[in-house]
Amino acid sequence: MTKSTIRFAGPKDAKQIHNFICQLASFEREPDAVLVTPAILAEQLSSDSPPFECLFIESDEEVLGFALFFHNYSTWRGAKGIHLEDLFVAEKNRGRGLGKQLLEALARIAKERHCPRLEWQVLDWNESAIIFYESIGAEILREWLPCRLEGDSLNLIASLGVTVKEL
Repeated sequence: MTKSTIRFAGPKDAKQIHNFICQLASFEREPDAVLVTPAILAEQLSSDSPPFECLFIESDEEVLGFALFFHNYSTWRGAKGIHLEDLFVAEKNRGRGLGKQLLEALARIAKERHCPRLEWQVLDWNESAIIFYESIGAEILREWLPCRLEGDSLNLIASLGVTVKEL
């Protein structure tokens, strides 16, 4: 296991976050899907209420991987949780326990923030990740399927005329 440090990333780290996002998109076979820019990430992290948080794992000043996350909410538990959007370790650094260290840090944050759940998704073809997640006690919720509206589908349903009254 590599001796490393975990820290929160800030606006000055936006280029490195973007770099990891692009590497992850390539790994997930979607290299052209990344629309976010380092400038957008820096602006978001500089805001009063950033839409996400990010942990870096480092060794000797080199960033080896990241975990990008945000809060969600469980209606059944009546409590906020943490959704891990991206967990990524650069290919040359894999197999050294870095992903596990990031998950341990994120679990500790969840406990400190009184979040009863830490959730994420894994691609069904990523068998090595599934095996790893199960080995640390994660339950793979195979009966739950993610759903998404975006692009033309989102625009179409949003244009159907329903209005929402403000409080």
